[in-house]
Amino acid sequence: MTKQLPIRWLEETDSTQNELARHISDYDNLSVVAARYQTAGRGQRGNSWVAAKGENLTFSMLLKFGQGRIPYLDSGDQFKITRAATLGVLSYLHEKGIPCKIKWPNDIYYRNRKICGMLIENVLDGRSLKHSIIGIGLNLNQKAFPAELVNPVSMSLLTGIDYDPEKEMEILYSNLTTAFSLYLAPGSDSSIYEENLYRMGEFHEYVRCSDGTTFEARIIGVNKLGQLQVQNKKGERETFAFKEISYII
Repeated sequence: MTKQLPIRWLEETDSTQNELARHISDYDNLSVVAARYQTAGRGQRGNSWVAAKGENLTFSMLLKFGQGRIPYLDSGDQFKITRAATLGVLSYLHEKGIPCKIKWPNDIYYRNRKICGMLIENVLDGRSLKHSIIGIGLNLNQKAFPAELVNPVSMSLLTGIDYDPEKEMEILYSNLTTAFSLYLAPGSDSSIYEENLYRMGEFHEYVRCSDGTTFEARIIGVNKLGQLQVQNKKGERETFAFKEISYII
């Protein structure tokens, strides 16, 4: 624990997502497991998350739903978790003087470069969410990245500052818990997420994953289910779920 916050630091683990999942009953709501090094960090689409030892923030946060915890969320409202988590990280980066955007659904970009990624895993109990494990990898101090990562950037590369991971974890924790309080509440404002979307309203090229075709469109919003809504120059609209559309950057 750090300054009485429910943050547990590990020197090394396979994955903070796995660590929380293995011991879910041992951790309270809003607990965090952070690791200085992950031997098998996981990202979206089954990818691994690569981070230099001790240089970044790699952690997972547990949300538990129910009486005395976070109010129950219907299974159809799962995207609220993505919205809250991304806006929490975004508010932290903005406070640090780093103006970023959310690349749908849950990456954080500085211009065309990725500074943060997330993996959100939800478990249902009937029609309601039982718990959610939110894995976050934030590039903090890393200066050199593997060649296969085409567009990474870190806070330190942008600001010239070397950050204390434990101190920054505490600050980010505060931003995240505030965001969960604001954006998981019934009737919370969903427009803030859309206002902060990367490429919102701009025409760019994308790939339709079903057939590999390239098309030009602009993002016009995200629906309740978290699906991306785009419009081409003819005014025709399409809606895409995760893994159905790919950005060309």
